[in-house]
Amino acid sequence: RRARRVEAARHRSFDRLGVRVARPRTAIGTRGVVHRSHAMLTKFETKSNRVKGLSFHSKRPWILASLHSGVIQLWDYRMGTLIDRFDEHDGPVRGVCFHKSQPLFVSGGDDYKIKVWNYKLRRCLFTLLGHLDYIRTVSFHQEYPWVVSASDDQTIRIWNWQSRTCVSVLTGHNHYVMSAMFHPKDDLVVSASLDQTVRVWDIGGLRKKAAGGGGDESGMRMPGGGSIGGDDFFGGGGAAGE
Repeated sequence: RRARRVEAARHRSFDRLGVRVARPRTAIGTRGVVHRSHAMLTKFETKSNRVKGLSFHSKRPWILASLHSGVIQLWDYRMGTLIDRFDEHDGPVRGVCFHKSQPLFVSGGDDYKIKVWNYKLRRCLFTLLGHLDYIRTVSFHQEYPWVVSASDDQTIRIWNWQSRTCVSVLTGHNHYVMSAMFHPKDDLVVSASLDQTVRVWDIGGLRKKAAGGGGDESGMRMPGGGSIGGDDFFGGGGAAGE
């Protein structure tokens, strides 16, 4: 009975953390080879409906977790402690991503909003508007001041977070776009949709415009030339309805 009361108290607070640490098991194989099973290091427990998005910090032992409740939590996974929480979205936050070098992160949610935050200042710097439906994922470019976002409005958008403008809209999917991300080195974006296709987009024109200081950053093409639709993969010959 006492154990039940302790367990209930542990889950009473929204931000109360329960941490479980598992030790790896070691076994000796038939040939004398030592095998170590993969083990969960830490389990974070919060009383929330669902966790929708995650992001590692590139240098610190931090994890961002975006929740169905609309809250974004910042955790230290080594200490097992909640560092901060950010609460400005109206509804679930599905995508979140740390910037590689700046004290920033970006989030996107069901309120159709993309927010750029400074975690040192502990506040949202600005909001990017343009999507017409839920935003599924957001991520930063490795080099340029760009954010790519995927949305249920069937588009992928690329934003310049320094000028706070949308610099390109990629259209071609005919169902919800569930994920989009930049290639870590090449001038490519990949997207996945419920239209049963994965598309690869060449953004070399966008990079050239940005590097040359041109005002129009909207140049897009398919790898190898062609229309703006992108190359389809896993689609069995293309998107439904094409």
